[in-house]
Amino acid sequence: MQRQEELSELLARAGLTVVEDVRPGSLFPPEAGWRIARGIAAPDGVACEALDAAWWRRLRDVDGEFLVAVLGHRIGGNDSWWTRVRHAGSGVPELTGDPGFVALSLDGQVLLAKVPGADGPRVTALDRLPERLEEAAAAAGRETDVERAEVWAAVPGRHAWPLHWAEGIGANPAATDELLIRLLDVEEGFLYGCDRPAVLDAAVAHPDPRVRSRPADTFRPKLTSDQWVRLVRAEPAPSRRVLWAEQACAWGAELPDDLYDNLLAGPSRARAAEFPGLPAQHLPGLAADADPRVRAAACARWEDLAAPLRERLLADTDNAVRTAALLAHHTGVPMPREVFAALPDPRRALERCRLAPELEAELVGDGDAEVRRALAANPGLGTHGVAVLAQDPQDDIRSAVALRPDLTEEQRAAVRHDFDPTSMSHILPWVEDLHGDADAMRHLAASSHPLVRRSVARARHLPLDVVARLARDDDRVVRLFLAESCEDAPADMLLEVWRWWDGSLSHPGRPRSHPNFPRTGLLRYAADPSGRMRRLAMDDPESTPVDVARLARDPEAEVRRRAAEDPRLSPADAVRLLNDPEAHVRGTAVRNPQLPAHVLAGLLHDRDTASAAVTNPAIPVPVLHRILTVAAAAVAAPR
Repeated sequence: MQRQEELSELLARAGLTVVEDVRPGSLFPPEAGWRIARGIAAPDGVACEALDAAWWRRLRDVDGEFLVAVLGHRIGGNDSWWTRVRHAGSGVPELTGDPGFVALSLDGQVLLAKVPGADGPRVTALDRLPERLEEAAAAAGRETDVERAEVWAAVPGRHAWPLHWAEGIGANPAATDELLIRLLDVEEGFLYGCDRPAVLDAAVAHPDPRVRSRPADTFRPKLTSDQWVRLVRAEPAPSRRVLWAEQACAWGAELPDDLYDNLLAGPSRARAAEFPGLPAQHLPGLAADADPRVRAAACARWEDLAAPLRERLLADTDNAVRTAALLAHHTGVPMPREVFAALPDPRRALERCRLAPELEAELVGDGDAEVRRALAANPGLGTHGVAVLAQDPQDDIRSAVALRPDLTEEQRAAVRHDFDPTSMSHILPWVEDLHGDADAMRHLAASSHPLVRRSVARARHLPLDVVARLARDDDRVVRLFLAESCEDAPADMLLEVWRWWDGSLSHPGRPRSHPNFPRTGLLRYAADPSGRMRRLAMDDPESTPVDVARLARDPEAEVRRRAAEDPRLSPADAVRLLNDPEAHVRGTAVRNPQLPAHVLAGLLHDRDTASAAVTNPAIPVPVLHRILTVAAAAVAAPR
């Protein structure tokens, strides 16, 4: 609010009355105005020495109104909103004392600007803006090979935004492994999505612990088992070493026996003892360990312990160890009432232990809903207990019973459960365990419960009859999960899902990136009423640069953005889309390799676009190395 108040005061001093703040919408965006004012991707001959009254009259409409953005007043976060103002006088608004401004007529035809420059203020006055920009884009697209080489020979030249380059260069698809390995010493954020083996090898061996940890500390680590092992071995801090080993196991990495030996020999032995993949030869030592936390951890492997070790743990002098042993023992042997009553906290027994029949009968009728809620998902609950809780007055308790793996589908259908189809769904572990069982998948695909069917749809491969059934499911999330996860999903269903789903964080690109997604016959959607379907026309192998050029002028931003990423986009259209009203279209155009070199070099030196521009694959690799050298120096410089 303070910035807004300061801007209002500044405009008032200039003789301007604020009418409203305006999102760019379909307007020419302030970001593009700033670039033109700085001389980047700008029409020739737009700079002048002063803005006289005649230019201001051409800017204003009949009511004296126009749009203005003031440098440093970051409405919308990046000087990215226009402020609609009114000027009642006939002279020149006193905007000379501010740090810089761009102004646009309401019809988008006239642009006036004044911004700081190395040689003093740079003043721009431009009429017939759309026409001039089209001419400038066409001229930029005629760049010759010689001109392009001259531009790249001079880059980086002035290096106004090297920190932005450091942040973005790792996302450039043209960057070599060598460059990315150099980048590890400057900025490691790019490792979040990196899947290059040589770069990950260098990262897990890097002397900086922050760099070593980044590939592991991501949404979906791309490390191999060998890389996980090397990451664990390279970590000097015992607690962190165990942490990375835990992560490695969680992501399916196999740890060698000698690494388990090392982890168990350290001060984090108690945590290491909890690893589910711990080789069985370690269990006798853990069960007899001096540390009660280690002995308690050994109880989690109850079935792998010899009978004498179990007896010893059941009689342990430490209460926590005895409790852990009792809970493990009674997952197979019914727990009598007296043992249950003596537990310091009965909840874990309610959730995981088999109970003596008379005790279970009493507990499923307990007046405490928390007791019944804990029992509802207990895998050891008997048939009678399940039947009672299936009729429980609490919706959430019946809903938990409805998801039990020991129900027949007829029993499941009879449970009056509560399910919100719009809630976030997680795969049921017991269904996931059955993904390789074709008969089980056939059976569960017909379940009355949507979450069961959704969990089936998450299988990577399914019998064709199951796929056909799920592809017709009334629950569209079932169809979505099938499109995201199942390699056997049919083309017609994938196309149907595309009409309303554009990919998620966990499955980016699906359904469009699915191998079965249709690739031919998509040109028929070039004139479809839905912009989502018009986007697909450019995926058709029969589509041409002419189709791309037409769709680059589509009224819907999502279609223009798809055109902006197409390598067949003409250089002139790439330049034109830099001025698109929508930020995501402009951002995509900045990355298009068809951009002329002199335009791209200018974008590299613009505050708003430096980080995105450095990801453009048209930048030659030697230039990327020079840019990285400058960025590294800036990062290393004291601040």
